[in-house]
Amino acid sequence: MPLGDRRFPPGFRWGTATAAHQFEGQLTNDWSAWEQLPDKIRDGTNSSESCAWWSGGYVGDFDLAQSLGQNALRLSIEWSRIEPREGQWNDVAIAQYRRMLGALRERGIEPMVTLFHFTSPRWLVELGGWESADIVARFARFAAKAVEAFGDCVHLWCTINEPNVYAASSFLLGQWPPQKQSVRAFLRVTRNQLLAHASAYRVMHDLQPKAQVGLAQHLRVFDPYRPERMLDRWAARLQDSLFNRLVLEAPADGVLHFPLALNRRVPDLLDSQDYVGLNYYSRDMAAFSARNPRLLFTDRFPMPGADYSMEGWGEIYPHGLYRLLKRLQPYGKPVYVTECGVPDNDDSQRPRFLLTHLAALHRALLEGVPVRGFYFWSLVDNFEWAEGFGARFGLIHLDLATGQRTVKSSGHLYGEICRAGAIAPGMLERYAPAAGADQPY
Repeated sequence: MPLGDRRFPPGFRWGTATAAHQFEGQLTNDWSAWEQLPDKIRDGTNSSESCAWWSGGYVGDFDLAQSLGQNALRLSIEWSRIEPREGQWNDVAIAQYRRMLGALRERGIEPMVTLFHFTSPRWLVELGGWESADIVARFARFAAKAVEAFGDCVHLWCTINEPNVYAASSFLLGQWPPQKQSVRAFLRVTRNQLLAHASAYRVMHDLQPKAQVGLAQHLRVFDPYRPERMLDRWAARLQDSLFNRLVLEAPADGVLHFPLALNRRVPDLLDSQDYVGLNYYSRDMAAFSARNPRLLFTDRFPMPGADYSMEGWGEIYPHGLYRLLKRLQPYGKPVYVTECGVPDNDDSQRPRFLLTHLAALHRALLEGVPVRGFYFWSLVDNFEWAEGFGARFGLIHLDLATGQRTVKSSGHLYGEICRAGAIAPGMLERYAPAAGADQPY
């Protein structure tokens, strides 16, 4: 099927994804404290230099999103702003978020609000954070406050962003605060996030019965590097089980599967998502490695010779989005692609990335996968965690010195797609002529 002339359903949500810490400019959470330590952020920047949404920068960016035809935007609310001390709510911060949400609705942009996107109040960390069993009740209390404060203008909620990524990066691999390297801590934090999600889901529905509540799951494709070798096939299945299956199945079947627990049934977890959120970026090859006991004798790496994004960020593999959407089909829930993007500092790859990944999504739609929306990561270049501003994901360029925004070629392309509700003939030739006409979809 040619890449052009692919129409999407009426009412499809065309959006971008953002996160509070990466856009607002932060001072009050665990990440903002960690960023001040030497050599934690690769390019030496910090989140206080971000897109300045807290001081009003959101207004111009929401105008740009509207001008680019977007009718949806995913954002998060910063827990440390709303509850700066345990049990004490900040009405000033709540009012600011209400202004932001109102500004979206005034522009015809439907918000999806995430409650936890990697950052925690410092008081919470001092009390054990996500390693403590008390997090379940504390998170449910925060979720109840969010519904009370914003439920009149938010109907689509995401409780937790990428529980597997947070647990692995912060507690297993030691890359993010608190930089632990413990299998036990990784499993405990993963389990607590799932239990906290379940508790929040029930509380939110008690307060707002018609709310749509889900998780944003970061799923990756794991393929055996040498498919003919049994041990590589085993390595791919193991990586898939630990990274994907543990967090994907629990909100559906209500079971904490081994090694999170001995197949413990949790009634509140059963059917605790009204939609499935999919964050997709890449795939990994998996191989058996006797020299890597810390990762259970497996290696993960990009496919040699494949089409890559920036160094260290992996393979550009649009077919993986199709494969994962098909994997979600049996769950019988609406699906939102809650993140999908590519680090591309000169915007040379992003136009083709957009077209091929949306073509993969469209193929899944034609085969019956109930995809309701697509949120590209991200609207504006922003603070990319430990990378700082060294990895640019935005459809809009941010000049750090002046704060000036400039819509990139990929942003103009996405605007055309959003306004038309379609990939139209000729887009590939106009925006990514070097890619050629040979497309996998």
